[in-house]
Amino acid sequence: QVQLVESGGGLVQAGGSLRLSCAASGSILRINRMGWYRQAPGKQRELVASILSDGTTNYTDSVKDRFTISSINVKNTVYLQMNSLKPEDTAVYYCNANVDTPAPLAPTLRLRNDYWGRGTQVTVSS
Repeated sequence: QVQLVESGGGLVQAGGSLRLSCAASGSILRINRMGWYRQAPGKQRELVASILSDGTTNYTDSVKDRFTISSINVKNTVYLQMNSLKPEDTAVYYCNANVDTPAPLAPTLRLRNDYWGRGTQVTVSS
């Protein structure tokens, strides 16, 4: 089983910065993609940023020039540096990872699944 644990959320004033961290642990063979999603009350969960194992990144337009996603592959860790925060960034931020793991009864075979963290609250005051 794979577990994702987020940290770094909190309360910040508009224009401030936060850095979110997510560490994956468990029977991990390879992380193909890690990303950050967010969900505000009454709204759908949306992708904020993602990063592939080769370093390719993707951002939603609203954060493209303000947020930076990065990863340390050997530590199974992903970060989201959030600068110039706006009140509309307020949400619960969830870490996501697409992970290859060994099959329980066939360790030479691999399974591929998505895993989610429990979320960390980011609140931006005006």
